[in-house]
Amino acid sequence: MNTIAKTLLSSDEQAAIIEMRHGLHREPELSNNEWKTQKRIRETLEKFGLRGAKTFHNTGLYIDIEGSSSGVKRSVAVRGDIDALPIHEARDDLPYRSQVPGVMHACGHDMHASIALGTALALHKIRASFAGRIRIIFQPAEEAEPLGGRSVADGGLLDGFDAAVGFHVKTDLPAGMYGARPGAVTKSADQFSLKLIGTMAHGARPHAGVDAISMAGAFINEVQKVVSREMPFDDGAIVTIGTIAGGEATNIICPSVSMSGTIRTSGADRRTLLVQRVREIAEGVAAMHRGKAEFSCRLGEPPVINDPAMVDRFRRLVVETIGEDRFSDKQSPTRGGGSDDFGFYSSRVPSIYFWFGSEQPGNQSGVHTPTFGASDDLLVPTTELTLKYCLAMLNS
Repeated sequence: MNTIAKTLLSSDEQAAIIEMRHGLHREPELSNNEWKTQKRIRETLEKFGLRGAKTFHNTGLYIDIEGSSSGVKRSVAVRGDIDALPIHEARDDLPYRSQVPGVMHACGHDMHASIALGTALALHKIRASFAGRIRIIFQPAEEAEPLGGRSVADGGLLDGFDAAVGFHVKTDLPAGMYGARPGAVTKSADQFSLKLIGTMAHGARPHAGVDAISMAGAFINEVQKVVSREMPFDDGAIVTIGTIAGGEATNIICPSVSMSGTIRTSGADRRTLLVQRVREIAEGVAAMHRGKAEFSCRLGEPPVINDPAMVDRFRRLVVETIGEDRFSDKQSPTRGGGSDDFGFYSSRVPSIYFWFGSEQPGNQSGVHTPTFGASDDLLVPTTELTLKYCLAMLNS
């Protein structure tokens, strides 16, 4: 097996990566409240001579590293998300476990931010050896609205860039392995709200009312047929009803039911159609039962679409520097239905969203669980790989 031929990270930079991961993990902050996280990242950048970082989305931060070598001036953006989740950590074996009750980095964003940090530090050090520009984006609010990825795209942070790079820990991929696939690798995630309105009546006289609970039951059954009968199987579309509430008493015909859920698809061209069909079914079911439907949908993150050429370049880099057995392009059985607001990046510029494996004894829990964990040993090699990939993109 080959090894990385040249280490780009100094011992101080490697230590800073680990220290950042531990600091963020001990003091996790929820989406749109990453104030201490922002301050910690800025102070570390300045300690290594990187000044001039700019804020966005209130709690976000980004910094540009300009190469001073001659050559074609390409530009690449690198995303490291920084927010945590409202989950109470159950990993008492970790010396850097969360000190904030009910909040933890259960999705690896402490690692993502630390990898992005190390990438910035090393590129700043070697800036005389490359041409072009790297923008490192420490992005808040990947987990909850208002989404930081939307602010990146709508705020013009990707304008004029040639490519974007994102990454995510992968709990069903062995530690030390990396993966990427061309095309859609996550799904869009749109949130809908529905109120079905009937007419109240005495439970002994159902004919005098319009039962909203009957409408809700019909909607729940019918809406799944959109997925099973109208969406291609390989799209993996999902309609989830996550909340439902209604009813006044056991002997009253229910006058209204409210529910909410998510609509997911990996087909960007089918996203509008799927939302439209869910609306039509709600309105049709309501009309059939002599009731009314009030439907609204808020568009969330689009699917992450990997650029085939960027994936091929990444695969070749992994094979050449680490080994052929360290790359995987297999479909994930656990993350296939997930979403990530890196989709806002890939909707604007050619992008890659690669995975680094974390599965090993002691770290086998999935993301968004209280026992999630991943070894510090993954950080430096993944940062080295990210650095080499960015340099390859600049020099392509």
